[in-house]
Amino acid sequence: MEHVRERLRYQLITGPDDAEFCRRVSAALDEGYELHGSPSLTISAGQLVVGQAVILPPYATGARPAQSAAAALPQQPTTADPAREDTFLG
Repeated sequence: MEHVRERLRYQLITGPDDAEFCRRVSAALDEGYELHGSPSLTISAGQLVVGQAVILPPYATGARPAQSAAAALPQQPTTADPAREDTFLG
């Protein structure tokens, strides 16, 4: 059976600030990931460590984009409907 690598929607790539780190970020971009936010920098044990978050856009995972809370709310009528007692003039 062939090994299939799981494509996570979010990854935080970290490591020393070197060419290998750049290759790992570039490989993620080649796989369809997009940069998410700015890179981060810190010093650990005297060594510069960088991090870059990457995400798969919804169309790449087959997921549907999340619906905003406002779009999920039922629409209120803006004019009175004599057939409905629960309508109002807006």
